[in-house]
Formats: sequence, C-alpha cells, structure tokens
Amino acid sequence: MTIFSEIYGAYYRIAARAMKNKSVTDDEVYELIRSLGFRDSALFLPQKLLPQKDGSDWGLLRRNADGTLSRVTENPPPAVLTLLQKRWLKSKLADDRFRLFFDDETLRRLEERLADIKPLYFREHFRYFDKFTDGDDFSDPRYRENFRVILSAIKSRELLKISYTSGHDKRICFTCLPLNIEYSEKNDKLRVLTRKHRNGRISSGGVINLGRIDAIERTGRFFTGDLNAPFAKPRDSVTVYVAPERNAVERFLMAFANYEKRTERDLESGGCTVSLYFDKADETELLIRLLSFGAAVEIISPESFRRQAAERVAKQAELTFNNNETP
Repeated sequence: MTIFSEIYGAYYRIAARAMKNKSVTDDEVYELIRSLGFRDSALFLPQKLLPQKDGSDWGLLRRNADGTLSRVTENPPPAVLTLLQKRWLKSKLADDRFRLFFDDETLRRLEERLADIKPLYFREHFRYFDKFTDGDDFSDPRYRENFRVILSAIKSRELLKISYTSGHDKRICFTCLPLNIEYSEKNDKLRVLTRKHRNGRISSGGVINLGRIDAIERTGRFFTGDLNAPFAKPRDSVTVYVAPERNAVERFLMAFANYEKRTERDLESGGCTVSLYFDKADETELLIRLLSFGAAVEIISPESFRRQAAERVAKQAELTFNNNETP
C-alpha cells in the first residue's frame, strides 16, 4: 500500500519525527503536524497517524497502556537516498525553477555528487498544451539574484526598494515589503505579492511580475508591525465543495497548496468546503484547474464563476459529441 505520495516529503518528515522517540503523546503529534505540515494538514493527517479503531490509519504508531504512542518498528526510519530518489533529484537539477532556491556552490556540489546518476526523466518528455510560451527566463543571472533577495526579505520582513517596468513601459520605483511569491502555471511566470511602505507605514498591496523587475535595493530596515490588516484592494474568491471520493479532498488541498484559502471539513460526509482567494488575472487558469477535478468538485459561488464553468463544460461536451459523430 502506498503511504506517502512523495517519500521524504512533508508528510514523511512528520511521520519520521513522530517515530523518532520510543514514545510520543497525541499533543506532540498535533504540534508536529501544525509546525511541519501544510495549513490544511490538520484536517486529515491526525487520523492517518493516530491509531483508529477501524484500522484506517497508516499503522505507524500503536497505543500504549498509559495512553502514549510508540512506533511499531524497533528503530526510527533511516534517512537514506534510494537510486530512484537520486535519479529524480538529477532530473530536478535540470529545472531552472528548482535551481532558483540554491546558490551556485550548492548546485555545483549537487551536480558533482550526482554526476554518474542517470536522470529519471528529461524536460523534453513533457509537452504543455495549456501554457503560454513567453514565460520567465528562470536561468537569467539577474532574475536569479532578484529572486533570492526577495525570498530572503520575505523571511526576514526586510523592506526593499524595487524598480520595475510596467506593462505600459513605465518605469516605477517604490519601497515595499514583499509578502509572498506565486507561480502561475499557465503563464509560467513568478509574481511577488507586496505591501507598499510609505512614511513609516504599510499601505496598499500590489502584485509585480518578477521578470519585470529591473533593480532591487536592500534597505536594511525591517518591518515589525501588524500584517493582519487587509489589502486595500480585496482579492477575488471562489467557494467550492470537494467530495470525499477517490481521495479528492487530499488531492485538492495538495494541488492548491499555494493558494490562500479557508477550509471547512464536513465530518459526516468527509467532504470539504474551500474558499480560494486569487487575483483576477488568474481567473481562467483557476477555472481550468478546478474543472480538471471533474465531478469531485462543485463550484458553489460566485454565480458568475459557476456560469463560466457550465459554459466551458457544455462547449467541451458539444465538441466531443460532434467529433464522435460518424460521417
């Protein structure tokens, strides 16, 4: 039985930590999930790690007489790299997006260690029919440097002075606090979510295409205030219901892990109601991704989004039936 979709991924690390010591408490398991998991992991991961009467858990921990938990194995899980993992890592090294997160020295050492390993797959094996071809140049040295500066600033909450060229060829320069980096699969571009900083205060938010940034200046100043205030311009949202069939809830939450969302689990049905927040420019991309889940996902609101989904499904059905007609 497949326990983890990606060995040594987030769920593997959580399980390995839970099995590190000879005994662990329920509260410690919940804390591991909260600190190492995704925002929605607490909805289903505890039921997989903690022993269940119906045997639906992963069977990694057993309940002791004193109420604590202990691992079912004699020793904790070993940390080793299999040949399959090395081959996967060698393939990832050819992805310029993956390389953004590492400095040149780390990449050099990885390439040296994997020099004799055959890649698991090659990029030319994939053909994308629903992606624009003018994506960002992730290998550009200036792009890579800007990415790393922004990523560091997000972690440390450092204010940056950014100069970029808008879509109308207008040069814009302002001081901001970067909050997050988003990747658009359809556009193959990275975008930076920011909050402007003016007169000592954080003001309205904005989104910048990372590829349009011309220069970044580190200010050495750090924001220590409250970031819970909403954006001046609220983001759009769509609410969907995800049915529990075929692990749709887990697959959905993993597929949309990079989206800001609010989730409510229906304990009776096992389904999940999710509100996703997105930028208007990503509406078509989001709609396509939602429709890829088929009958497992129902779009609840807004009505305009439901109507767009219905129109796309009807058009696709019409094209399918017309193509299947015998001349």
